[in-house]
Amino acid sequence: MNRKFWIGIAIASVMLVSAACGASKDNTGITNEGNTAGAGSESEKTYTISVSQIVEHPSLDATYDGFIAALKDAGFEEGKNLKIDFNNAQNDMTNIKTISQKIASGNSDLALGIATPSALSLAEDVTEIPVLFAAVTDPIDAGIVKQLQAPGGNITGAADTNPDAIKQTMDFIAKELPNVKKVGLVINEGESNAVVMAKYAEEALKSHNIELVKAPIANTSEVQQAAESLVGRVDAIYITLDNNVVTGADAIIEIANENDIPFLSADRDTVEKGAFATVGFKYYDHGYEVGQMAVEILKNGKNPGEMNVTVPQKLDFILNLKAAAEQGITVTDEMKSYVKDQENNIIE
Repeated sequence: MNRKFWIGIAIASVMLVSAACGASKDNTGITNEGNTAGAGSESEKTYTISVSQIVEHPSLDATYDGFIAALKDAGFEEGKNLKIDFNNAQNDMTNIKTISQKIASGNSDLALGIATPSALSLAEDVTEIPVLFAAVTDPIDAGIVKQLQAPGGNITGAADTNPDAIKQTMDFIAKELPNVKKVGLVINEGESNAVVMAKYAEEALKSHNIELVKAPIANTSEVQQAAESLVGRVDAIYITLDNNVVTGADAIIEIANENDIPFLSADRDTVEKGAFATVGFKYYDHGYEVGQMAVEILKNGKNPGEMNVTVPQKLDFILNLKAAAEQGITVTDEMKSYVKDQENNIIE
């Protein structure tokens, strides 16, 4: 386990400020520059923010939406004082590099990388303007920053994993699903964030004498076959914040439902779609927090290298009761008691 990451979490403080602004994105291509704007109410300057997002799926899209909402709330609005250059890499590593090089040679005031590969490419290529990242599991292990507290340079942002969330999920499996002796994991081991999270999960499961069984993939098209390969070999399935796997989560949900296999995920959005449970948070809130950082940089001249990288703090259990019924799980009152905010985090 990455010792620096754990230490960073212990010392990093959440730096939040009132914020925000708004914009829309066009999801049809790898670039969308948005509409140029006139003068804002506080300044004649029109700001340009370039965004590099690895692929579209609910968690990453919600991150972007939260980011834009924070900007809008602070008075940055497309058509007035904001221009958005949105780039979707469509899960293509070549596109990611092309996008970051384009941003580096452009005239943006700030860049945002959503997901580890996009953020890492920006960190490597964009050195003259502030860079923020979001939806990155372990920014230290990925090589994006050297530390979470005042990371230095021109980059900061928000990690989307608190390792305690993974441990809590594995502890839940061990206690509340006692017949589970093997947990299957569909994973693209080419994604560093997935590998890091898999290590956390494996260590937590080992403490309960539960085995982690990996079903590797190279791309989203292989998710269904990998999930099918776990049928009969495992007692439950788990996925990390693995972009290829999350994008193909519908196939896992279908297989889990057909075979009465409990399916747990690392993100709320997959639970809302049909996984049974997670310990998580709303990615919209995650993106909003990064949007507040952008406001601090653009409006107040904050140096990103002096702004602490944040980690999720508002963790809660999220249970999908309909998914539980589909997967042959009897939801007990004890299971429900794990959920603090039952009104919002028990999905029926």
